[in-house]
Amino acid sequence: MARSERRGLWWRLVPLVLVVPLVVVPTVAVLLAFGGGTATSVPIAAGAAGGVFHPVAGNFVADTTTLADCTGAYSCLEQAFGNIAFERGPSRALAVFDTELGRNKDVERDCHRIVHTIGSATYARYEGDIARTFAEGSSVCASGYYHGILERAFVGITSTAKLGEVVRELCLGVGIRRRSFLDYQCRHGLGHGFMIQTGYDLPTALSLCSGLGSGWDRVTCTSGSFMENVSTRFGFRSSWLDEEDPLYPCNHVAVQHRRSCYVRATTWILQVEKNDFPRTAQRCVGAGRTWAPVCFRGFGRDAVVEARYRDFRKVRALCRLSGRYTGECYFGAARTFGDGEGLAGARRAARFCATVPEVYRSRCDGGFGVVIGLVFATPERRRDACVQLAGVYATSCFAAAEAEVDPSGRDAWG
Repeated sequence: MARSERRGLWWRLVPLVLVVPLVVVPTVAVLLAFGGGTATSVPIAAGAAGGVFHPVAGNFVADTTTLADCTGAYSCLEQAFGNIAFERGPSRALAVFDTELGRNKDVERDCHRIVHTIGSATYARYEGDIARTFAEGSSVCASGYYHGILERAFVGITSTAKLGEVVRELCLGVGIRRRSFLDYQCRHGLGHGFMIQTGYDLPTALSLCSGLGSGWDRVTCTSGSFMENVSTRFGFRSSWLDEEDPLYPCNHVAVQHRRSCYVRATTWILQVEKNDFPRTAQRCVGAGRTWAPVCFRGFGRDAVVEARYRDFRKVRALCRLSGRYTGECYFGAARTFGDGEGLAGARRAARFCATVPEVYRSRCDGGFGVVIGLVFATPERRRDACVQLAGVYATSCFAAAEAEVDPSGRDAWG
């Protein structure tokens, strides 16, 4: 059977996956997954085997590792910060992290995964009290703290039916406002958790996300699954990636999932292209007229990451590679500047947008409007915030804010 035929068959079988225990999924995945990964030494995750879940899905376990023991190894840094959170609490761990972030390049590069582990360790410290763990958290480094909590909330669950039962109430149990900044982090974190708990079984994760409720819930959750899919930081990589076709799986998943997928695509493309942004831009153009704009929003996100969330000039230089999609790149960049810190991040994004060419200002201000929509609970407060931050471009900011919180999720970032 040709590779493309195997892919198509797998996606048609997704509905059937939900009726079997998770321990069966890997067997099916091994038979149907494409044979990628030969160009990398990173082992491909194949899911659970013999009833034992993928190693990254276990509870955080404290040990004696300290920051002084670490010489750049990401796994060591993650464990060390997790130990601080477990022993001394999240406030202390986050304070130390903030200090190290400003002077340790390895901490900066691995910041999202480190705060994932701080969240996981805090969840263990508080013995599974999600509400308390959320309440003492931080949105630093793209809100990895919250994602780490949800990743570890599924330990001990051994069937898709049980996963679906638990998650329908999980984020509601945290007691946060629907379609708010924290609700986004919670639903997005579920997508991360589905991937890790199933051993990076993307089809099953997407199916579970689809059962959460509204279109907004689905888009937000699947964005977490696709974000986890392109990660290799746990020492394993997903089988749902392809060096020969870096846009995969976005060009094969159901249409309803493609927005969430394409907005994460450039993270993997940059790995394949060895951080070559011009070639990555060409790959985005290859996504076609429907999906290229979404791909370039992700390109803007990765431009901000490349500029370490600080260098506005570098972000503008990278976005200029986007050609006709430069406005979408600025949209993604502004949203990313705002994503990690809520209102404070939106203010930083507004300062960035004030530096871009005027022809792109409206689109750029729409990017931080996404964050405004999540931060404020009413249209009136969103409009006021957009007027304050965007000035004459407030209309674009407000339109993006309202679109982001529409229950349908039709125009949500994901």
